[in-house]
This record gives sequence, C-alpha cells and structure tokens, in this order.
Amino acid sequence: MVFKQKRGQISVEYLIVIGFVVFLVISILGIATYYAASIKDRIKINQLNNFANKVISNAEIVYFAGEPSKTTITVHLPEGVENIEFVNDNGIIFLKFDIHTSSGITTSAFPSNVPIDIDCLDACSVISANAGVKRLEITAQTNSVLIREDID
Repeated sequence: MVFKQKRGQISVEYLIVIGFVVFLVISILGIATYYAASIKDRIKINQLNNFANKVISNAEIVYFAGEPSKTTITVHLPEGVENIEFVNDNGIIFLKFDIHTSSGITTSAFPSNVPIDIDCLDACSVISANAGVKRLEITAQTNSVLIREDID
C-alpha cells in the first residue's frame, strides 16, 4: 500500500511541473505575439512616413523648379492603407492616410509646403490605396503641383 501512494505522489508532482512549463510556454507565446504585432505596426507606420515624405519632398522640388518641370518617382505603399486623400485645411494641403493597425484605424496627415491641385474640375491629384510599389507622376502647374499615379 505504501508503494502505491509514492507512485501517485510522483504522478501528481509530474503533472504540476508539466502544468507550470505549459503555463510558461503559453505566456511567452502570448507576449511574443503582442510584440510581433507592435513591430509590424511600427514597420507599416515607418513605410508610410517614407512614402509621404518622398511624395511631398518631390512635389516641393518640382513646384519650385517651375511649370514645365515633371518627375516620376517609385514609392512603396504598405499594406493596410484604407484611404489616401489630399485635404485642404485653411489653405494648408495635407496628405492624409487612414491605415489599419492592430489597435484599429489610425489616421496620419503630412503637411505640404506647396499647393497641390485637389480641385477635380480639370485634373486632380489622385493616389489609389492599393498596397505595393507605385509610380507617381508629379507635374508642376502654374500655381500648384499635380500628383497622379502612373498606370502602365
């Protein structure tokens, strides 16, 4: 009878140790998943910042060079961008993005120091929200800059 009690005690201790190890592994996996999502979001935001800075800086270069100036740039738009629009807020043009992150929809706006044509009477600046590499054509006009996606 003593032999059976020791054997049962060893089994219970074994189950406690295994349960503790499983708890640790699940905890570590949960923490790793949380940080992986956070890092993916940071990468998206950094790629979006690079996209916007390249578009706006090239728009400024073309604008200050004068009307016949034109350039084509290649930029990468990250996944998760739901909307891209040019917004006029009291005379300041912003390049505004709505991007999906792990915490929900995040809005980022980047101001432009030059006027960007957003009036769609004749032509307007348009960029699609599809992820991937984009070729953008930036053209200087008389009093503004026109930004269009070059679709070939």
